[in-house]
Order: sequence, then C-alpha cells, then structure tokens
Amino acid sequence: MHETKVKSILSAQNGMNMYRGCTHGCIYCDARSTCYQILHEFEDIEVKSNTAELLEQALRSKRKKCMIGTGGMSDPYLHAEKQLKITRRCLELIDEYGFGVAIQTKSDLILRDLDLLKSINRKTKCVVQMTMTTYDENLCRILEPNVCTTKRRAEVLNIMREEGIPTICWMTPILPFINDTEENINGILDYCKKAEVYGILLFGIGLTLRDGDRQYFYSKLDQNFPGMKEKYVRTYGNDYEIPSPKSEHLMKIVKTECSRNNIICDASQLFAYMRLFEDKQAGRQMSLFED
Repeated sequence: MHETKVKSILSAQNGMNMYRGCTHGCIYCDARSTCYQILHEFEDIEVKSNTAELLEQALRSKRKKCMIGTGGMSDPYLHAEKQLKITRRCLELIDEYGFGVAIQTKSDLILRDLDLLKSINRKTKCVVQMTMTTYDENLCRILEPNVCTTKRRAEVLNIMREEGIPTICWMTPILPFINDTEENINGILDYCKKAEVYGILLFGIGLTLRDGDRQYFYSKLDQNFPGMKEKYVRTYGNDYEIPSPKSEHLMKIVKTECSRNNIICDASQLFAYMRLFEDKQAGRQMSLFED
C-alpha cells in the first residue's frame, strides 16, 4: 500500500475511485488490463490520500445535487478501507451535503457504513450494487478468493432490503466452461429474488480479456483448472469478447425470471436509474449529468 495525492477526484459523470488496484484477488479482474496504466503492483494499493478533501471541494462547488458513483474501477471496500475509512468519510460528506450515491462492491464491509447509507437514502437515493458471479461457495473461493463469498453477499442484499435501500446485482462476468451453467444462474437468481433486488446487470454471458488481464487469468486457470487455458485458446484465440457457448440459452433464463419477478435487467434502464437524483424531501429529480 502506498499513498498519493491527486489533482481531482470526480469524473465528468460524477464517478470516483478512492483506490487503485485491488486485494480481492478475483482471477478475471479487467482492472488488471494494461490499458488502465497502473504503474505499480496491482496488490500494492494506491491510496488517494486527499480524496475526502477534493470531494468536499467538489460537492461545495456544485450548483445542483446529483448522484455520486463509486466502485466502477476499484472496490471502495478493499481490506485497507477497514483501517483507513476513506470510503466512510466520503459517505459522510455525501450525506452532509445532500447528494445521492450509487456504490458497487463485493465486500460485506459495506455493512459497517449502513448508518450512512440509510441516512442518505432517507433524503435522496442510495443504490447498493453487489457483484455475484458464482453460486457454488467452493468455486467462489477459487474465482474470488480474498473477499466474502456469494452467500454472504446475498445476506448483505437482504439486509439492504430490510432497510428499504434499493439494490442491483452485477451478474458478471460468467466464465465459459466454468460457471456458465443453469445451476449457477438459477442459484444467483434465487438470491436476487429473495432479496427483491431492483435490477440485475449483465452484458451477455461471458467475460472480456485484454492484455494484462488475460495473462493473469490464464495463469490462474493453469493453477486451478488444468487444461482449461488451452481450451480457451483453442476456442477464442486472443479475442477481447469471450462469450459462453450457452449465452443465448442462459440469457433467456435470466430475462424470463426477471420478467416474472419485476426485476429490471435492461442495462441502459438501470444506469439511467442510478444516475437520476431524487430529492425525497422536495419531490424533485435531477440527472447525474447536471452540474
């Protein structure tokens, strides 16, 4: 872990990442790709030490309230967050200044900040997004070894439901020949239905592989699934998009179950929902893109 000071924290679309790199160890992580120009070891987390200061400046200067997004590139609840509490401080500021938040994670550490999530959601909107890829607990420990398993993440979603906080499941990526099975998809869907998630986000059944990400993924396939790398190479070569041969069939299952249970699975609709600021006190709505 090392600290750095950055010049700005919010993107043009009001997203932010407090950290760079990750310690969750997911074997498929796209953030390892060389295109993101992480110049340090991926597990040597870069901590943006002036995040809270920059965020407060940004929130003060905004003419209109909006949704603040985090977790798109680096999980806001890495192991370091337990001690550093940068994410918690950011949520305190978002709550204090009356903004909304859409936060994505794989970690149950988010429950530490449930008080702030509830406070934000009372005034505007707090959307908790939880990534769930693998119903089988033992397989989950291989694919996502250093973070809580899917069963625990489902428990987090249930707690959010009980508190009236809307949730979205990121059912991605699904790895061809590994967890692209009806049993896996139906298991995750059962968790989502019980938690009454607002939506399920997925971009087909498969994953993407780029330089940096591909090499790490293949090394982990060699370690945990002998012969699987060769199957990937024969099937996909160096393709960026790696669709499951079962993609059409499994997507049909997801869409059917979502329709039956009033769960939104249209990605554009879900992103629009997360970007829409709702002022529950004044009954007004504003877009994330307003500034």
